[in-house]
Amino acid sequence: MKFIKFKDKFKDFLIFSLKDILKQDPKFYRTRLNEWQKKGYLQKIIKKYYIFSDLEINEQVLFLIANKIYSHSYISLESALSYYGLIPESVYGITSVTSKHTYTFQTELGEFSYKKIKPEYMFGYNLFPYKNHNIKIANPEKTILDYLYINPEIKNKNDFFELRINKENFHKTVNITKIKKYLKTYKNKSFQKRVRLFIKFIENA
Repeated sequence: MKFIKFKDKFKDFLIFSLKDILKQDPKFYRTRLNEWQKKGYLQKIIKKYYIFSDLEINEQVLFLIANKIYSHSYISLESALSYYGLIPESVYGITSVTSKHTYTFQTELGEFSYKKIKPEYMFGYNLFPYKNHNIKIANPEKTILDYLYINPEIKNKNDFFELRINKENFHKTVNITKIKKYLKTYKNKSFQKRVRLFIKFIENA
């Protein structure tokens, strides 16, 4: 397959895998991928995952790549806190939660990190459309719960203060009633206590 035909066939893919390619063409000559990388047509993200070199990279594209390269994951933690304007600083790398193993990919586009949570806690994310694709990202309430769950050392008023939560944006964006509803899913009493202390901190701030 010539590259012009290949690019036309995959023009709607922001990121594609070798598996995606073989679905379209089971006889695809794999060495083509190395040839096209050397010519600067393709860029490898991680093993067996590629993008076109002329793809415009922005936050949405990075989020989609994060969703794609590690299945059973969605954007959360620092990336989602920043996305919703709940923390003031920009975030290094793209952070997600997953029901698979904790893992970090170092790529030319940056770092993609994944933190493991229990499969029963893989809920509370939305699908945001972007160029005929859907980005999986935690809603604001689940973002808060995911962050506190992954960081058990955050447990008192001083720790909450150090998060530098934008309280104005928090009250505009986050539904505390929904947090309390989600919290019932968690059976860990220590975690429930920390979340309730955090809610009290935010409400009294």
